Amino acid sequence: MKTTEAEVGQLIDKLALLKKEIHKKIVGQEDTIEQLLITFMAGGHALLEGVPGLAKTLMIRTLSQAIELPFRRIQFTPDLMPTDITGTEILQEDQATGERVFKFNKGPIFANIILADEINRTPPKTQSALLEAMQEFEVTYGGKTYELDRPFFILATQNPIEQAGTFALPEAQLDRFLLFIQIGYPTEQDELGILTGTTGTQKVRIEPVMSGKEIKQVQELVREVSIAQDLVAFVNKVVRATRPDTTSVAFVKDWVRWGAGPRAGQAMILTAKARALLQGRFAVTLNDIKAMAYPVLRHRVLMNFKAEAQGIAADQATTELLKQVDLPKSRLE
Repeated sequence: MKTTEAEVGQLIDKLALLKKEIHKKIVGQEDTIEQLLITFMAGGHALLEGVPGLAKTLMIRTLSQAIELPFRRIQFTPDLMPTDITGTEILQEDQATGERVFKFNKGPIFANIILADEINRTPPKTQSALLEAMQEFEVTYGGKTYELDRPFFILATQNPIEQAGTFALPEAQLDRFLLFIQIGYPTEQDELGILTGTTGTQKVRIEPVMSGKEIKQVQELVREVSIAQDLVAFVNKVVRATRPDTTSVAFVKDWVRWGAGPRAGQAMILTAKARALLQGRFAVTLNDIKAMAYPVLRHRVLMNFKAEAQGIAADQATTELLKQVDLPKSRLE
């Protein structure tokens, strides 16, 4: 059933309220919060990276408190096992018959919002326990498949991989994250606000302002946002230009080892639609695509050894692509 104009207005108002609730505890970080909301609206997963102490975990916890959905936090450590995430079978005795049977005891993955805290502090074997859940929204154990409730989101945090005790996430898992959000240090004014607001006696209560049903409605509404065909073609050109074997962009040929796949184009269009809707618009603009290109491509464009040695990151490749890929003629600024 198509969403009515009144319902659309209510959903946009609810998104504004959700953002306001998060800001009760999180000072500044406008871009990060916007990208987290876009992740929810587009129905994907997000990976947040930043040095310790930048409120990554607090931000996700606050978001979960403002949405009426079951939430679970998984602390990733080097000794965490896959069954600690998915669950395991336990032997139980039937009180009536005395017969012993195995029963699947569901793990913390069976919630709607999952905080995978410090995901890169556990080896790839355990990280891979999330792969099926992230893509197929199900868990298979002992030859039986268990469906996950929707909506389902994994919001993972990680410390920069240069830090001690970290394991790089496999490329296949990175690609399953809709957005890779990098969090920087706060501005001087924001940090002053943090110091003032967190060292006194005042306690902040987060009120739930959206339900799971409303999140599903928003996800359906995002797909109804229009995007012109010339902008779809531009997204396609940008994604294809990330591939060093076929690109005409010299920067990519010199510095990129592996380009983005089709999933990057899908992510760029969906998140651009979500960004437009979050700002109260029902049509995607070129600026929406440019803004979302960075968190979409950041983990899907792999730099070569020469680039890593010189500190050249994927964001620089994205900047060059947006400069050199021909803009749609109807959108020239």
